[in-house]
Amino acid sequence: MKYTQLGRTGLKVSRLVLGTMNFGPQTDEPTSHSTLDAALDAGLNFVDTANVYGWGENKGRTEEIIGSWFAQGGGRREKTVLATKVYGSMSREGETWPNEDRLSALNIRRAVEASLKRLQTDHIDLYQFHHIDRRTPFEEIWQAVDVLIQQGKILYAGSSNFPGYKIAQANETAARRGMVGLVSEQCLYNLAERRAEMEVIPAAQDYGLGVIPWSPLHGGLLGGVIKKEAEGGRRSSGRSADALANSSVRAQVQAYEDLLDKHGLEPGETALAWLLTRPGVTGPIVGPRTPEQLTSALRALEVELSEEVLAGLDEIFPGPGPSPEAFAW
Repeated sequence: MKYTQLGRTGLKVSRLVLGTMNFGPQTDEPTSHSTLDAALDAGLNFVDTANVYGWGENKGRTEEIIGSWFAQGGGRREKTVLATKVYGSMSREGETWPNEDRLSALNIRRAVEASLKRLQTDHIDLYQFHHIDRRTPFEEIWQAVDVLIQQGKILYAGSSNFPGYKIAQANETAARRGMVGLVSEQCLYNLAERRAEMEVIPAAQDYGLGVIPWSPLHGGLLGGVIKKEAEGGRRSSGRSADALANSSVRAQVQAYEDLLDKHGLEPGETALAWLLTRPGVTGPIVGPRTPEQLTSALRALEVELSEEVLAGLDEIFPGPGPSPEAFAW
């Protein structure tokens, strides 16, 4: 396993992040535990979740699965850098009540306590804001975070799905309070979706945040979906099926698969390996449903992309260009 620092912190994390969103909805508890064990055995120490994972009537279920894994002992919690998130409503359907979502000091306090209980731990290593809250000032958010850090319940704070200007606002407010501020940004970023390069990633780099890309295969679009269909495998669905309905996108993905076939590379592994070459990226989130899928993702750490391949990928999936030159002189 390869490791790096999380942004400007002294925290050392693996270059792949284990995403757990499938744990519960698609992966049962024993298989989830086996996947977590396989990750730890491979040296993958960075585990990401969120309080709302489990979804619907099962919100919190994913954290419970991770908590029962920690409870097995064997150094599982001590070896894991644990990240979870707060923002989404934890109300059950038909039971909506005020202050059970967003980033008010009250909800942050309650959400942390509930996550700690489900996760069966006394602290969260990286506590992430799952979305911006346009109603709550950062002064209030940082006041709540400061208390939790002093209590030892969280160690670092991160953001997710923040635009560049909100990263700047958050960290300028934190600096005025003498706080460390955000240390990471978890954003949608992959070969097919590179808009983060315009503002988000530059802001993250300037403020010393580690970038944690989610959906590195863009919903399966970059995982060899056309070839799998041609070979009689599972047909695309969801985001990738919608995208492939567009003829220009389909041609783009076909060119991508043809390029990699020419160089003997696997699409899914290449998409992950490309992210690992990007400036500012700590590590992409992989969300395996089984230990076998995790093994495939781990192979990306050994993939070396030549300059010819990197140039070809840029030609097929050009980035937006820097800001403001991308939209002005």
